[in-house]
Amino acid sequence: MRSIQPAGPSQGGASPPPERAQPANHTHPLPRGGGRGEGSSPALRLATLPPLAIYLHIPWCLKKCPYCDFNSHALAGPAPENEYVAALLADLEFALPAIWGRRVVSIFLGGGTPSLFRPESIDHLLAGIRARVAVLPDAEITLEANPGTFEAERFRGFRDAGVTRLSLGIQSFDSAQLAALGRVHDAPQAHAAAAAAVAIFPETNFDLMFALPGQDAAGALHDLRQALRYPVQHLSFYHLSIEPNTYFARHPPRVPDADAAAEIEEAVRAGLAAAGFEHYEVSAHARPGHACRHNLNYWRFGDYLGLGAGAHGKLSFPDRVLRQTRARNPRDYLAAVAAGRPVESERAVAPKELGFEFMLNALRLKEGVPSALFSERTGLSPAVLQPALHEAQARGLLEPDSRRLLATPLGQRFLDDLVALFLPGDASAA
Repeated sequence: MRSIQPAGPSQGGASPPPERAQPANHTHPLPRGGGRGEGSSPALRLATLPPLAIYLHIPWCLKKCPYCDFNSHALAGPAPENEYVAALLADLEFALPAIWGRRVVSIFLGGGTPSLFRPESIDHLLAGIRARVAVLPDAEITLEANPGTFEAERFRGFRDAGVTRLSLGIQSFDSAQLAALGRVHDAPQAHAAAAAAVAIFPETNFDLMFALPGQDAAGALHDLRQALRYPVQHLSFYHLSIEPNTYFARHPPRVPDADAAAEIEEAVRAGLAAAGFEHYEVSAHARPGHACRHNLNYWRFGDYLGLGAGAHGKLSFPDRVLRQTRARNPRDYLAAVAAGRPVESERAVAPKELGFEFMLNALRLKEGVPSALFSERTGLSPAVLQPALHEAQARGLLEPDSRRLLATPLGQRFLDDLVALFLPGDASAA
């Protein structure tokens, strides 16, 4: 399951995502009205700071997948593990004044392929983080792994280092589909890694894709049945999307059209529901009590310190919300940390943008969020949302519930149109 650093303008880099969270796949946009977001820029004041998570980006892979637009780099030799771990810890030390006294609720090691690093490196990294910040005793600590780098002893080493949750990038249990996706593993390796993951880790997630080249609903349901052979607690199902600046963008495969993809998605969702999984976010399904806490913090507009090449972060203070980015290229990142300047860019989010950023995240959740969370996380009066709320409710996209911000089934289907209503000024009319 990919972790995304989700809101607004700071997309890309080390995003994902979720457990990559992908945009809703909406093929029939509703007509848009004029901008209904807040027009002025009121001062904000946060009475309490949101929960704080840490995202660590490890940018190397065995090879670059043809659909991947993440900040990942194929290894040409051994990864500089010791140097990179030292840089991550130094980056954290530079960030300490901004997060001093705050407790960390979750840690996510994403990539790239973090499982390329030795368990000893992960152990040193997690121990170094605990020595510098207060990590909650029950913090969720997720590591992404690739079945192509699977070894049972390696998985046990990650668990012993403190990883509590493994997110396995399976994508498919069909060898032909895996080859079409450019993955380095085949179906037997996927099964071996899946079996070891659920045996070794207390919490597991499998990443799977649908609407693959030549796939129909039967093919996607075969993947689902294979996944359900294991006592996995969380499944992330993503629509294969053709992203700019990828090999697939230059050489597009033949994938199911929008209607066929929608049929596949409905079949997969029905199968997951029948198996007892709750569809709690656009692409995320979990057994009761096993939703990804790290990603829930994103969707509820919590804070996250992003460390590593291309990482993005969001940090709140009593009077402002900051967004940060690190250099994308690993060499540039290592040089920036060595020079004592790990943050490449930093900006305060304009108050007039916070309504859109909050709703962009919160409305991904199938149960929405309490209305009071808006003021708690943005420091703004709920009044700034009223024009957009009224229009969204009038168009049947938002439930008329004063206690919750919750998309209707129609709003979930046309989520892009719904969140666009909260763009500041007249941007949603573009």
